[in-house]
Amino acid sequence: MMDEAKIGGPEVNPFETLVLGLGNILWADEGFGVRTVEALNAAYRFPDDVRLMDGGTQGIFLLPWVRAAKRLLILDAIDFGLEPGELRVMHQEDVPRFMGVKKVSMHQAGFQEVLMSAQLADEFPEKISLVGVQPELLDDYGGSLRPVVRDRIPEAVAAAIAVLRDWGVKAEERLEPMDPGERIAPDELKIDAYEQGRAP
Repeated sequence: MMDEAKIGGPEVNPFETLVLGLGNILWADEGFGVRTVEALNAAYRFPDDVRLMDGGTQGIFLLPWVRAAKRLLILDAIDFGLEPGELRVMHQEDVPRFMGVKKVSMHQAGFQEVLMSAQLADEFPEKISLVGVQPELLDDYGGSLRPVVRDRIPEAVAAAIAVLRDWGVKAEERLEPMDPGERIAPDELKIDAYEQGRAP
């Protein structure tokens, strides 16, 4: 069993791999990262040393988790300057560079600070990758993913699985629905419920 470590805030158990979905589901395509990590969690189960998280817009509050991880996979909407819906996978030093050049929202400014703080503390993940999509629309409060972006979720999940398997992470397809304790978010916030107006 791994030792518990205090890492600049709440106590976080060190773990091997963190899969972090970033964004705000209330602002259209900005919710892509969160929706993708939800889809990944719904389709696959992982070993205990892999943590899937809805990082939302928590910014600097994610620092203890990033500093505790040996490997970090980020899922997010990124302005690559491409056509809407285009998907890209970045690795190592390209990740902070692309997240910092054109920020689509304030959460990326906060997460850029997280990455910089982890680097300065010499507690940066050994491996870091990003699966990002080019958003079509962000300025739509209460809106959901645009079809061209939502349609890329299965491909983003497949790209995430490819990265994880390259890192030696075992992913097992779920043959039965998740137990309630395995869910990342309440049922009321799942994308179908949200789009039908049943989210709080």
